[in-house]
Amino acid sequence: MGNLLGGWRYKEPSTVEECDSTWGSDSESDEPAAEDDSGISDSLSPAESDRNAAEAGDMYPQLTGSPASVPKMKRSFYAARDLYKYRHSYPNYKKSRQPNEYRNLRFYLNKIPLVPDGIFIEEILTKWRGDYDKLEHNHTYIQWLFPLREQGLNFYAHELTQDEIKEFQSIREAKRRFLAAYSLMLDFYGIKLLDKSGNVARAPNWQERFQHLNESQHNYLRITRILKSLGELGYEAFKAPLVRLFLEESLCHNTLPNMQHSVLEYYVYTIRLPASRRRLLRYARQHYRPAHAFLWGPPPKRRGAEVGGAGYGGGGGAGSSGIRAPAPTPEHQRRGEESNNSTAASSGIIVSSHDAMTCWLEES
Repeated sequence: MGNLLGGWRYKEPSTVEECDSTWGSDSESDEPAAEDDSGISDSLSPAESDRNAAEAGDMYPQLTGSPASVPKMKRSFYAARDLYKYRHSYPNYKKSRQPNEYRNLRFYLNKIPLVPDGIFIEEILTKWRGDYDKLEHNHTYIQWLFPLREQGLNFYAHELTQDEIKEFQSIREAKRRFLAAYSLMLDFYGIKLLDKSGNVARAPNWQERFQHLNESQHNYLRITRILKSLGELGYEAFKAPLVRLFLEESLCHNTLPNMQHSVLEYYVYTIRLPASRRRLLRYARQHYRPAHAFLWGPPPKRRGAEVGGAGYGGGGGAGSSGIRAPAPTPEHQRRGEESNNSTAASSGIIVSSHDAMTCWLEES
């Protein structure tokens, strides 16, 4: 019986719906205690490769025309599966038989250089900041700065292990440098880290950097990796403020239109707490155009309840099925109370971790 249960528990999902618990209830809980572990890299996944090729043709300019001109899109199963594995901490993970050399931690302690370039972390942090050409065209450093538990494009970089993650999180020097590396990359993208809580805002040179980021789409793969690494190394709460800022810039301000699909298909789903994903997606749904093409809302069987419940108000929003919502369960009532106690978010110039958790602007 134990083997049968174990086989059922770790069954590979075969559909997008099986991968996505955002609007339902599966092994992911709304409680933070259920999010202790880390996940998987998208560096070599079919999802990232598929997206890198597809985004050149399916970007925002096509979405600004009439509904008739909008291409029919569907969610990527490969993306959903990879992010499912990440959020569920590698259900089929097999511990390596190789000795754990803690190379990622030793790199962050400035004891070994990254390979193959032979550069130490302190040199990157002190000399590369503002050197945007180097950050753009060097493709070996990102796997060392933001390690994951899956092999990336730099085969000299080493995968994280659970033991290494625990050790990393216990050493102040490593954590200090990791936050400095995060700040370095944010600056490269035209964003500034405001504090140690993960609050972010536009940097003074945001216009120039956003223009570059909008046109340099290989950086979207890097951002997926950065978000996942934040979760691996103890900074899960830093994800939502950054994702919220990208949603505002791509959906509301049109400063990063080419990033729109990546934010919704990838970045939101790196966040482990389903309640946080729901709030971000509700915000996105309010501002997505054309509204009828929004793919990331609740599935049809739940849509009526979601529209009638907290976060949507009593009217039938985009995608409403018109089905009357069933009587709320205690869990629905709890979620409704949480939603009603939330405050409106700020204007989009500065995004805080609190804003990202209560992130819809026009609650009805």
